[in-house]
Amino acid sequence: MLIPNGSVFMPPILTLTGIPGLESVQHWIGIPFCVMYFIAVIGNSLILGVIKYEHSLHKPMYIFLAMLGATDIALSTCILPKMLGIFWFHLPEISFEACLLQMWFIHSFQAIESGILLAMALDRYVAICDPLRHTTIFSQQLLIHIAVAVTLRAGILVAPCLVLIKCRLKLYRTTVISHTYCEHMAIVKLAIEDVHINKIYGLFVAFSILGFDIIFITLSYIQIFITVFQLPQKEARFKAFNTCVAHICVFLQFYLLAFFSFFTHRFGVHIPPYVHILLSNLYLLVPPFLNPIVYGVKTKQIRDHVLKILFSKTILNH
Repeated sequence: MLIPNGSVFMPPILTLTGIPGLESVQHWIGIPFCVMYFIAVIGNSLILGVIKYEHSLHKPMYIFLAMLGATDIALSTCILPKMLGIFWFHLPEISFEACLLQMWFIHSFQAIESGILLAMALDRYVAICDPLRHTTIFSQQLLIHIAVAVTLRAGILVAPCLVLIKCRLKLYRTTVISHTYCEHMAIVKLAIEDVHINKIYGLFVAFSILGFDIIFITLSYIQIFITVFQLPQKEARFKAFNTCVAHICVFLQFYLLAFFSFFTHRFGVHIPPYVHILLSNLYLLVPPFLNPIVYGVKTKQIRDHVLKILFSKTILNH
């Protein structure tokens, strides 16, 4: 095989540059990212612990919340340790296989999070629009099936992205990835060969997962709002709507950041590269950071049990 000058054949090592254009201040940018990560891990772990040990919270709404918390911890842990290694310890190198594995984990956990948000929307839809059948429909068996289906959907749909890169793309113009983590398009853009199939499949995965989920979440909430506003009593309307507020906040922040990052990355030609990278990082780090705060503040049952744990520890220490 003839290898063009300057190109690399199947590079064993890739280099992550961090945030292009902001290299001199990356060590400062790492501080708020690190704080967000620790709050995400502690907050989601606290919610997981409360839901696990408090039997009154063993209901579909809270079980989905626990799934979301576990996914948030996993997603942020896939990204931040390596990112801080680049920012603080000048460790930009990553093996090609490890880079592909990180890419698969990141995109799979994104897809799982989207699937859980869809499941939470459907749970609220049944709870409000058909409350008498809610317990029957959302049985423990169905919850297990949903968890397995969401995980398999993510893993199976994202896996071909790895295969297409590994099997089709052999020659690379550079081994330097201008990013803080291994993202699908960032790797594909390094290749010299035709990457149209890789790009098309990446778009197919994005729209078949995020597009499908956002359509059904939106339809669920349209039907929920119709049902809520038809309730005769104002207090009943407020109570029904209040059970959805936290989920709506989480849903909006996840998908607005997702689509803003997605479209600026592909169509924002005149936007500086560091804006693309910062948006991508915020898209992956902000939801895990904000989710436990939103649910802790807006969900009374979670808030009461967290405060109970914190105050009981304070009393014991005194």
